[in-house]
Amino acid sequence: MKIFKTLAGIVFVIFAYLQINDPDSGIWIGIYSFAALACYMSIRELWPSWVFYALAAGYLIGAILQWPSEFEGIFFGEAQMRSLNIELARESLGLGITAITMAVLGKWG
Repeated sequence: MKIFKTLAGIVFVIFAYLQINDPDSGIWIGIYSFAALACYMSIRELWPSWVFYALAAGYLIGAILQWPSEFEGIFFGEAQMRSLNIELARESLGLGITAITMAVLGKWG
């Protein structure tokens, strides 16, 4: 499980780095950096499991609220945003991945 936590933390740092060119980069860097911090805190066993469940719930709510009104796909091969709906779907997917990870940390952390 420690390997999963470490890899998840590294993935969230990479996610945060990839947000540099985003128009609202500060928000997304913070979101993913906090997820990386949560992975570290789980490795060190510094937070109780309910904190990870609360984070999972928050990220899940964010993923649901971020989902676009019209799904146009999630095109990862493109550096530029083709439409707002694609960008919203990407952001929603990222929040969903983060929510699942936080739930796993709460369960087996």
